[in-house]
Order: sequence, then C-alpha cells, then structure tokens
Amino acid sequence: MSAGTRRPLSVVLAGGGSAGHVNPLLATADALRRHVPDVTIGVLGTAEGLEARLVPARGYELTVVPKVPFPRRPGPGLVRFPGSLRRAVGTALAAVRGADADVVVGFGGYVSTPAYLAARRAGVPIVIHEQNARPGLANRLGARFTRRVATTFESTRLPHATTVGLPLREEIRGLDRDALRAEALAEFGLDEGRPTLLVFGGSLGAQRINQAFAGAAGDLLAAGVQVLHLTGAGKDVEVAAGEPGSARYVALPYTDRMDLAYALADLAVCRSGAGTVCELAAVGVPAVYVPLPVGNGEQRLNAAGVVAAGGGTLVEDARVDADWVRAEVVPLVTDRDRLARMAYAAAGHGQRDAADRLVALILEAAGHQG
Repeated sequence: MSAGTRRPLSVVLAGGGSAGHVNPLLATADALRRHVPDVTIGVLGTAEGLEARLVPARGYELTVVPKVPFPRRPGPGLVRFPGSLRRAVGTALAAVRGADADVVVGFGGYVSTPAYLAARRAGVPIVIHEQNARPGLANRLGARFTRRVATTFESTRLPHATTVGLPLREEIRGLDRDALRAEALAEFGLDEGRPTLLVFGGSLGAQRINQAFAGAAGDLLAAGVQVLHLTGAGKDVEVAAGEPGSARYVALPYTDRMDLAYALADLAVCRSGAGTVCELAAVGVPAVYVPLPVGNGEQRLNAAGVVAAGGGTLVEDARVDADWVRAEVVPLVTDRDRLARMAYAAAGHGQRDAADRLVALILEAAGHQG
C-alpha cells in the first residue's frame, strides 16, 4: 500500500435471533455507512433467526454460523457442545480473517459467543453492545475479552461498561411525530382530535393484553378513545364496531410502519422489551409497560428508568384484564394534561443518538481516524 493510501475500514457485526438483537445491529451498520461511506461490513448470524431475512434485505452480506445453544443441564447436548462450538468458532474465524476485519462488534445471541472467541484468536479488537438491563450469557463472556463494552441502560452490570443507549432504526431515530400524524391517521383509518391508544405485544402478540383490551373495547369507544391494536400474527381479536361517526377500534396482526403507529399514539400499552422501551422514550410516547412474566426479569428492569423519570407506568401481567383497562387505562388516556407531562418526561429520558455513540467506540477500537 502506497504512502498516504489507507485500506477501507472493515467491520464484522455479530448477533441475531430476535428483533431485539437484529434491529440494533442493522441500525449500527447503517450508522457506520453514514460516518464511513467506504466501510466494508459483514454480518455473522444464524440460519434460524430474523437476520437470515433482514440482513440481506438491507444489503449486507450474511455469513451463517451454526447455532450452538449452551446446554443448561446434563444430556446429549452437553456431550456434543464442545465439537459444535469448535465448528461454529471455525466458521466465524474464517469470516473474520476473510474480511481482514479491523474490529468485531457483538450484540449478543447465539452467534456472538463464537464471534468473540474467533476475534480473540485472530487478535482482532472486540466491541460489545448489550441491549437488555440484565446481560445475556454471550456478552458476559465477551466482556472478559475487551474493555470496550457499551450498554443500553445505566443499570446494566458489565465490566468496563459505558452507557450509550440503544441504536435505533433510522425511521425511528429521525421521527417527527407531528409531521407524520396526518399520514398516520390516514394509514390506519383513524380521526384527528380523538385520544389515540396504541396497544401491542411485540411481533408475536401478548394474549393477556389482547383479551383485556378486546373485553374493554366498548368502554374505550364509549369514552371517545380510538384504538390501534396490533395483536400479533395469528392472534386476531373480535371487536364490535362502534356507531357510525364514533371512535374506531382498529385491530391488525402487525404493521411494518411502527413509525406511523408511534406518530399517532397519545399512549401505548405494551411489553417492555429493550427495543420497545427505547423507541417509545426516544420519540416521546408515554406508555403503560406490562413486563413479560417469564424469563429472568429483564423486562421489568428495562422499563425501570423511564418509569422512574415519569415517562411511563408499570403494571404486573396478572393485573391486566378488562376491568383494569376500564379502571386505569381509560382515565389515563383521556387525561391530556397528565399525558403531556409523561410525554415530556419520556422524551427527556430517551436517546436518539445511540448509534452514533456506538460507532465512535467502534472507530476508536479499530484505530480509524474518521
């Protein structure tokens, strides 16, 4: 290479499985392209996760690494684990060396453990981003190999952690709710001037939330509240139509325009996955969070910060039924002054620049001078 000529930056990103891992990975990839237009980006993922579809669709090359779940009890899986992990690390190592990577960035999930082990073997710097308040196994391992650890939440306990927030999709990062509101109302067939409630439980829906709001639909409509309810694939709900000219209850299995859903929402009722919490806070939508009652309790922790700041409230899953909707949600969604205070608090707590902050950490690790 001649003097004054530098090789383009090469970055390998690793993560996948759920949207919670894939979306921040893609947001970071897009931010890298904004900051370093000639960057070369490769992605390590599994064949089973959402990344198998979303990563190529966004224009990034995906290398499939075998999925190697860590066995949590004795059995055949434990016997096969060392060989399976060795093969996965070998695949990741070939990709890292083939890309001549300057840095490997992991977002957790099954593929991140082989990626961290491969990067360590290749002598490539590692950057970690942990999305949840309670870190997963892969990132707890990876944090032993690097001092460059980024977290979404200040409460996350990992060595050398720096809080940057959650990298957001561009359509959310740059969302102007007022500018999109008319388009959003038209998209979902709702009216200007009515209190608007957004109900959703993630891509798979949440049956308890669905049943509670379907059961209280008549009370919401009678109070003049219009509802956009994203039920989840295969979880349709039946709601009686209101009187002509009255508020509407629109139930859809999903939407690929969450930016428009956020633009029209005066209040959301939803689970508290990291992506949901961070997106709602960043765009200033107050929410009632219903943490998933299974798992290791990370959803409760994810919502703790914005709730403490006044940008949301939290309710136990077991309390969510039609009577709760009538007693708690209807008075809240029709209280414009309280919603305005909550929206202001949510926006003050949210972060829209997390992807840029993570990119700065990546460039520093790679020794890249912008």
